[in-house]
Amino acid sequence: MNREKPLVLGIESSCDETGVGIVRGDELLANTVSSSMEEHVRFGGVIPEIASRAHLDAMIPTLRQALDEAGVTLDEVDALAVTSGPGLAGALMVGVCAAKALALATGKPLFAINHLVAHIGVGLLDGGELPQNLGALLVSGGHTEILRVKSITDDVELLGSTIDDAAGEAYDKVARILGLGYPGGPAIDRLSREGNPKAIRFPRGLSQPKYMGSAEAPGPHRYDWSFSGLKTAVARCVEQYEAAGEAVPVADIAASFQEAVVDVITAKAMLACTEHGITNLLLGGGVAANSRLRALTEERCAAHGISLRVPPINLCTDNGAMVAALGAQVVMAGAGPSGLTFAPDSSMPVTSVHL
Repeated sequence: MNREKPLVLGIESSCDETGVGIVRGDELLANTVSSSMEEHVRFGGVIPEIASRAHLDAMIPTLRQALDEAGVTLDEVDALAVTSGPGLAGALMVGVCAAKALALATGKPLFAINHLVAHIGVGLLDGGELPQNLGALLVSGGHTEILRVKSITDDVELLGSTIDDAAGEAYDKVARILGLGYPGGPAIDRLSREGNPKAIRFPRGLSQPKYMGSAEAPGPHRYDWSFSGLKTAVARCVEQYEAAGEAVPVADIAASFQEAVVDVITAKAMLACTEHGITNLLLGGGVAANSRLRALTEERCAAHGISLRVPPINLCTDNGAMVAALGAQVVMAGAGPSGLTFAPDSSMPVTSVHL
């Protein structure tokens, strides 16, 4: 196996995107994604069983398209990588079983990869080596986390995370309250441009002194987030307007909600970075496509002397290229393959980069 610039095929199926990506070292050759989002719209969120069935239908066509796009054959591939967690159990199972079948049929080594760390690895595909003193802010429908990355292949530390809803999940729930449909993130982002972000002061969860503490005596949730209270505050606000027989100012509520989310996310991320010597930050995950989050993160990073890297939007959302990218780094680091006996882990900790 070529360990200098390995040709790696990565499979991603943790939620509602079936992704197959192919990289050679840190060079992106193909990134093919089939999304089942349209099948979930009428339910207002991802239905695990529907997502799993969609992965089954899309896996082979997506694999063939990626190989064609990259101009390579399975025989030429040096190694296979697959998301083993975290994610939806049934959806993960489809990808893992497909990867194991490919490994068994081709004799290629298989590497079980952490979905969250893969969001960081994708940064290698548009900027070469990752810098020192690196942190990662991952914001998506299932995760909101701030990480310190000493080594992308074996030393990733969780500094803070959401204790309830992820930011993307909160967007979806608030969009439902406001009658904006699913997915909520893009709808709220668009509507917020027409509203006043200062119209309503919504709560910033876990920002009170009892949770924050100090640098010398950190509180229990100094770098953590909570969005469930914010979601409830939006619901109560809408109810108050309706009870008074007044028109609900949907654009103002959307803009004020979004400002509360991105304000507390970026404020706590900056705190974690400055207190842990992080001077370079990568912003990833599907919510990294949000225009206000990108703008405020850039603004606050500049104010704190922190360099910011944001991968292209198509590499921020779930995809196979990020799995292949991290897989290639694991191969180049000399790690052994995972074999065929591992099981997908829906709650795989971020400290476990690969199995």
